[in-house]
Amino acid sequence: MSKCTVKGSCLCGSVKYEVTGEAQRFYHCHCQRCRKTSGTGHASNLLITPHTGISWLQGEELLSRYKVPEAERFFNCFCQQCGSPMPRVVPELDGVLISAGSLDTDPPFAPQARIFWDSRAEWSCEDGLPVFSEYPPG
Repeated sequence: MSKCTVKGSCLCGSVKYEVTGEAQRFYHCHCQRCRKTSGTGHASNLLITPHTGISWLQGEELLSRYKVPEAERFFNCFCQQCGSPMPRVVPELDGVLISAGSLDTDPPFAPQARIFWDSRAEWSCEDGLPVFSEYPPG
């Protein structure tokens, strides 16, 4: 665990937050719900405790929440204007679950693991693809 403060915002800049507490874990989650929420092959989630460590600096009134009806505690929190995933307060974990892509500051440490790996999409996170610093040529 490490004591930290991270700041973040949504794509349109209307919602801004700060979270202070103990960084517990940072995982790439490959479960179907996280894939649907992130729109990609996995969600990168940072958990910071306690759940009271979040401060909404602006735009809290623009947040919407969607709870998956059959899920015990899975829900999505997002900016109504741009749809960006925003931190989720999860009292059952006494934590704030932060979509790492929304961070404006560096996370306190690198991702520690990939979880729900057996649930991943077959096309997700394969090695050996070419890499480019921006768009590929042509």
